[in-house]
Amino acid sequence: MKIAVLPGDGIGLEIITEALKVLNALGESFEMETAPVGGAGYEAKGHPLPEETLKIAKEADAILFGAVGDFKYDTLARELRPEQAILGLRKHLGLFANLRPAICYPELTAASSLKPELVAGLNILIVRELNGDIYFGSPKGIRTATDGLFPGAREGFDTMRYSEPEVERIAHVAFQAAQKRQKRLCSVDKSNVLETFQLWKDVMIRIGKEYPDVELTHMYVDNAAMQLVKAPKAFDVVVTGNMFGDIFKEDFDKAIELMPNELPEHQSVRNYLIGIKNQSGNTEANLTKIEKLYTILEQLDQRRNTNWRGVYPWLVKLFQLHLGKN
Repeated sequence: MKIAVLPGDGIGLEIITEALKVLNALGESFEMETAPVGGAGYEAKGHPLPEETLKIAKEADAILFGAVGDFKYDTLARELRPEQAILGLRKHLGLFANLRPAICYPELTAASSLKPELVAGLNILIVRELNGDIYFGSPKGIRTATDGLFPGAREGFDTMRYSEPEVERIAHVAFQAAQKRQKRLCSVDKSNVLETFQLWKDVMIRIGKEYPDVELTHMYVDNAAMQLVKAPKAFDVVVTGNMFGDIFKEDFDKAIELMPNELPEHQSVRNYLIGIKNQSGNTEANLTKIEKLYTILEQLDQRRNTNWRGVYPWLVKLFQLHLGKN
């Protein structure tokens, strides 16, 4: 398996450094190639997504991505800013669907900013379209207004747009995901004021007829944002556009998904993993791998710096994948 390692900038470097320690501790054989991206790509090659980096990404089976961005690049032309690397990877690799699970593990219920009864046992999936919407629509830019309330003034403009095929393909992903779960799909839009999302809703209804076993509902984005916090367990699979999904993932992560920076200081990073160990069986191979990772966890826990917090979700996911947990 070939992995393209793209650390990026800032905390991305720290996260990837620790994540690679975990991958190496698993004792598996991975072919890894590291390349600059984001601000690092701009510094090295004059572009946030250098051609060499893109080539490595295209040839890889998977991409291990850190983070990009730094205030010092905010004065660059927008097409040269670090964040354009993310959009470029999505576009060139055809990464149009983001599957964002939100799971509240028993050991972390009390760490949520929401009441335990709201999040205990939570398991929903947010499907976000990644290649369209206002982030990719054109034209866009800054110009002198020729109409509107203030002709002659500078104005910024972006274009929100979706074609039917774009909506169709993300709809199929969402419906098929729902078929493997509780067979309930909520499509989030703003069709009451946006023509783009009237088309979105029309296509969702049409595609929904191909999946009669899935219950399709619709919700305006402002109401959905409230309901996801007020009654998150009422949802199974949620599908929405690029911009709405971007907002959801940030707010929902903070409130519900319990990433490590939300953990109280007194709570050991190992608590969840202890639960996995107790349920993992007693095979010698599993226990050996667990003990290796425990050594890393203990070192991170003792250091009490930002690194252990950044690597925590990687460790959890690696444990689940390696031990066959869902």
